[in-house]
This record gives sequence, C-alpha cells and structure tokens, in this order.
Amino acid sequence: MTASRPYPRIELHAHLEATVRPELLLNIARRNEVALPATTPAGLAEFYRCGTFEEFIQRWIRTSSALQRYDDFREVVVDYAGRAGAQGCVYLEALFSPSEPVLRGSSWEEVFEGYCDGAAEAAELHGVEVRLTPDVTRDLPVLLGRRQARWAVKYRERGVVGLSLGGSERRFGPEKFRRAFAIARDGGLKAAPHAGEFAGGKAGAASIRGALDLLHADRLRHGIRAVDDPGLLAELAGRGIVCDVTPVSNLRTGAVASLDEHPLPAMLAAGVRCSIGSDDPVLMQTDLDENCAVAVGLGHTPRAMYEHGLAGAFCDEATRDRLRRLCEEYDWAAATA
Repeated sequence: MTASRPYPRIELHAHLEATVRPELLLNIARRNEVALPATTPAGLAEFYRCGTFEEFIQRWIRTSSALQRYDDFREVVVDYAGRAGAQGCVYLEALFSPSEPVLRGSSWEEVFEGYCDGAAEAAELHGVEVRLTPDVTRDLPVLLGRRQARWAVKYRERGVVGLSLGGSERRFGPEKFRRAFAIARDGGLKAAPHAGEFAGGKAGAASIRGALDLLHADRLRHGIRAVDDPGLLAELAGRGIVCDVTPVSNLRTGAVASLDEHPLPAMLAAGVRCSIGSDDPVLMQTDLDENCAVAVGLGHTPRAMYEHGLAGAFCDEATRDRLRRLCEEYDWAAATA
C-alpha cells in the first residue's frame, strides 16, 4: 500500500439510515411512494442542515421514513460500505434502528434480513467486513426494546454482534432498557449504548455511569462527557472501555461549541481508547475522512485510531486476527491525515 491511498480504518459508529446519499434516498422514496421534504439532491442537502440535536432528529424522521422494504435496507448497507471502503475502511460496525420501520409497517424479519444480507453482499463487493449493532430507541416503549433484543439474538449468526441504545439521552436514562440489554447479553451479544454525548438532564457522566452499571456496556458510543468526572475518566481508561468518538457530529448537534473545545485530547491524555466514526455522515454532511482528519488535528494518530477501533470491535477472533495482521503489515509511517 502507498501513501497515495487511504490508510486502513476501522469505523465503529455509523447509523445506516443517516448514510443514504440523496440520489439513492430519492430513488427509494419514489418506488415506495413516500413524499420527502425535497425532490432534488440539492434540496435534500439543504434540508439536512441543522444546528441542534432536536433539529437532527426531525430530519432523521422525515428522511428515514422512506426506508420500508427488504431491498431498501440491503441497498443502504452495500452503498455505504462502498463509500467507506473508498476511504480506507476495512471493518465497519454499523447501527440501524429496526423498531422505527416496524412501527411504520415493516416486519422484523424483513428489516433484519435486509440489513444482514446487505452486510454479506458488502463484503463480497467491496471487501469491507460489516457487522451490525441494532439501536434501541430510548423514546419507544420498554416492551418494544425487549422484542428488538430478541430479534437481534436470532441474527447473531448473520452478522449481528451487539445491541446499542440511542435517542433522547437527556430525557430517558438507561434503566428503562436494562432488561433488553440483559436479553441481548444472555444471547451472546455485546453492549454499545450511546452515553455521555451531551451534558444536562439525564445525560452526561451520569448517563455513562448508568450505561456501565445497568447495561454492562462493553463499549460506549460517544462517552465524551466523561471528562466532566476525572474518576470516571480514569475508570474508562483502566477498564479499557473504548469510546466511539465522532467529532464533526458533536459539532453539528451542538454537543461541543467548537472543535477546539472537543474533549478528545483530554480523553486520549487520560489513556482512554477512542475509535473515530462518522456517526450520521450524510445528515451531518461529513464523512469518515473528515472525522479522522479532525481527530489527527486533535492529537490522535492514524495507527492509534486503527488500534483503538480494533480493541473495541465486537468481531470474531478470526476477523480480529486478520485485522491485526493488516495493522502490523501496513507502513504507518507513510500514513497521512
């Protein structure tokens, strides 16, 4: 490999519903007869602009509603894996929110089959290993979360490796879905809830503590507010808990006021391992390249990003060994941001 090509990357935090290119989303919406808030790619790009988490959620709901059928879910995975692979991604641990299309009329089987078949196809077409961590939405009923966990366990042999928790962290603590995560854990899945993305309400360091103690988190999505509690920050470092950091989305949602104020340097200085992801690349108008470049500017290194991602990945040991060998054989001295 040469310096002119992207260095290898491991992405552990990308929401598939927010990776859909405007052109693809418009095609899917047409065949499903769903009206979108714009009728052109440029119009959708303008609609995506947001400055708060609440605005982001509104845009998520308006656009993801177009995804309804098996082929929709399958195409979304394959399409994003191709773009991620072009940016150097060799392993992708992606999220999707199955409860939302189910509430719109899709079947659980259709959703999981589509995403899982898409993951297998992505590996064949693009050489990107894709694993899946379905995301439970905090705002939805408890019993729906438990049902989703049971379906996730059913697809453990089809690429589902963990369970996530997303949604309104400031409004809903993790205790609501304690049983759902126990079902997933008993079924052999890992836990990677969102926690510590924002401060205030039920969020912040308290949310991280709940994710660790109640959900037995193996990894954290975000975790950046751990810097508000030095003891908690040291605990994350000591326990080897990897945090999936997404700096550009943190800026877009107002989780940080500026990239200069981002907690990533303090997390790295404390010894916390941080993978780097794009989170919601199309909705946030960013990509993996930009987030990695920002992370390097904040003190991370290409090799450390890869190693931290590998440490946090929920893949099987054979895949881990392949990814480890790739790391050892790559000329990291030639890597650039």
